[in-house]
Amino acid sequence: MGCSSSSPQPEAVPGNPNPNPDNPVAEFETTAGNFKAELFLDRTPLTASNFIDLAQSGFYNGIHFHRVIPGFMNQFGCPHAKDPKSKRAGTGGPPDGAFKNLKTGSQEKRSNGGNIKDEFTSKDSNAPGTLSMANVGAPNTGGSQFFINVANNANLDWFSAGSSKHPVFARIVEGLDVCEEISKVPTEDDNPVEPIKMISITITGLPASAQPVKV
Repeated sequence: MGCSSSSPQPEAVPGNPNPNPDNPVAEFETTAGNFKAELFLDRTPLTASNFIDLAQSGFYNGIHFHRVIPGFMNQFGCPHAKDPKSKRAGTGGPPDGAFKNLKTGSQEKRSNGGNIKDEFTSKDSNAPGTLSMANVGAPNTGGSQFFINVANNANLDWFSAGSSKHPVFARIVEGLDVCEEISKVPTEDDNPVEPIKMISITITGLPASAQPVKV
């Protein structure tokens, strides 16, 4: 499996066809290969800032993909999935707390089990290669879990007619082939038979306001 896409440019996401070079990029290092994603700090700043805060704290390190379905998506981000065979995988989230909105500079909160507010602001569709917030099917229940679409799942768009509402906050810019291969591994109850672990997530290209102050 490769660690970069065959195309030098990211695929366009419906609603926002042009990538923004000012957006930060997340590099995901996994036991199944690496991939990179542009984070939509320009148009989903709360959701992107939440993800960046968790990634920089090391929250995601050591967590396994707990649900992968070919022709659909790969789900990740539950802290219970540090044990790849945990029966609680898919039910957890981050601790309550505060984090900085890296676009506005305001303080945001994770509460009621580490949840953030739904950010229904940008009409980016759940197209192949996009990252979208997972939830429990109720408003404002997203926290740390997200999924990577490997198919066109427009029925999950927050602006669709369906009941599922999942805002997109990033898109794969390198390594979509890795994500597709992850979705096809042998599974038991959608959980990979051979665990796939997130080793680290590195964020680059953050705005100057997000950089530590040197004294």
